[in-house]
Amino acid sequence: MTKLQKALEEYLAVRRTMGFKLHLAGRLLHRFVEFAEKEKASFITTKLALKWATQPKDVQPAQWANRLGMVRNFAKYHSTIDLRTEIPSAELLPYRYRRKPPYIYTDAEISKLISAAKKLPSPRGLRAPTLSTLFGLLAVTGMRMSEPINLDRKDVDLKNGILTIRQTKFDKSRLVPVHSSTINKLRKYARLRDKLCPKAKSPSFFISGRGTRLTDWTVRRWFVILSHQIGFRGTDDSYGPRLHDLRHGFAIKTLLNWYKSGCDVENNMPILTTYLGHGHVTDTYWYISATPELLQLATFRLEKRKKGELRK
Repeated sequence: MTKLQKALEEYLAVRRTMGFKLHLAGRLLHRFVEFAEKEKASFITTKLALKWATQPKDVQPAQWANRLGMVRNFAKYHSTIDLRTEIPSAELLPYRYRRKPPYIYTDAEISKLISAAKKLPSPRGLRAPTLSTLFGLLAVTGMRMSEPINLDRKDVDLKNGILTIRQTKFDKSRLVPVHSSTINKLRKYARLRDKLCPKAKSPSFFISGRGTRLTDWTVRRWFVILSHQIGFRGTDDSYGPRLHDLRHGFAIKTLLNWYKSGCDVENNMPILTTYLGHGHVTDTYWYISATPELLQLATFRLEKRKKGELRK
């Protein structure tokens, strides 16, 4: 193991003890060290980091900036060990992150997606019920896509209607109560799952036809295939509505319903923040500014409050 490889292992170990998972960053930094060795570099230089960061040609500038940022953080750590280390400036590949406006699925579009998923073929007949139930759960709970595929059977309380989300983003766990109609769907899926695959290889609630835990890549792949089939994306489109937009849609529809029903949104916002597993309530407030209808309702409510038509 080279000195740079050893330093990287130590750096990742330190960051992970602080709660950072660094799944993607870990993989990419290992590739950076391999690249450095091929370049016969024994320490980090700005030129080396920049050359590696800009290797992918057909990507957005944000990806170059992200790759360079990973090396920059590693270089900051390594500079305390090897004084020859150069820390690349953040100004080299300037990029200001801009959150993509969410695509809000209509109820009809969600039903169309679930219906299409129900028709997917598979050797054991498990793919269709697994993906259709998973997509439905994402739509009615606003969970991150990684959360339901990481659910184990012990995490799904079919009696009390509670899902236990463990060690998700920000290294947090939370309880997610769901509607009785959702529990009925989950209960129906569990019975069929156990019938079609009685000897599953994984304790996960949602399983593949092989009885293993679903992967993020597999679910996204089938979503893209279905998106092309049902018209969410054009035949040759590489981009379009995302699976993560179901989470955005849940949050936005919840806020819309609160505003339209006269609910005290300000007081209820922390509840939605907790339910979604956001790190801070400001993350949830972003949905108001991201959606014209929500922003209009929020502005209208504020104007009424100024006029004294609403109680503070």
